Amino acid sequence: MGWVSDTVHSVKSIKFREALTQVITLGLVVTSALIIWKGLMCITGTESPVVVVLSGSMEPGFQRGDILFLHMNNHPIRAGDIVVFNIDGRDIPIVHRVIKVHQRQDTQETYYLTKGDNNDMDDRVLYNHGQNWLEKKHIMGKAAGFLPYAGWATIIMSENPIVKYILVGALGLLVLTSKE
Repeated sequence: MGWVSDTVHSVKSIKFREALTQVITLGLVVTSALIIWKGLMCITGTESPVVVVLSGSMEPGFQRGDILFLHMNNHPIRAGDIVVFNIDGRDIPIVHRVIKVHQRQDTQETYYLTKGDNNDMDDRVLYNHGQNWLEKKHIMGKAAGFLPYAGWATIIMSENPIVKYILVGALGLLVLTSKE
């Protein structure tokens, strides 16, 4: 009886060890992703090095679902540059083109006016009440490149949260149940 009991105990402990290994592997994958993200933030100089175009306001240049790669450096932002900006009090960044740059002579501060390529009017209607220009603090980065349609998964998961939960759950189960 002692031999059977030892064998059962050995099998149970192996399964526990395998499960523990899988949980640690999942933790390493998540940690690696976060380290890569933080590394990209340092390299590109922006808090969000990758964004997804969520609307059609920049068509035909950028389509809904395109992924933009951003960078921010000391080079001045000029009219014609495509920037991603955040407006105070709003969570979702906006991708639009700078159409005017204004520099105050007394303070040397620079202000920007933006517009979506597919929009009829400039973005003053999007800015907060009484705000006519964006400041440097609003600009998250300039577009450095893009990957067409690669962001559709993000859009689908944002519009249908149940898909996000199912996908995350399925990936978690896959990692936890894989043997290697």
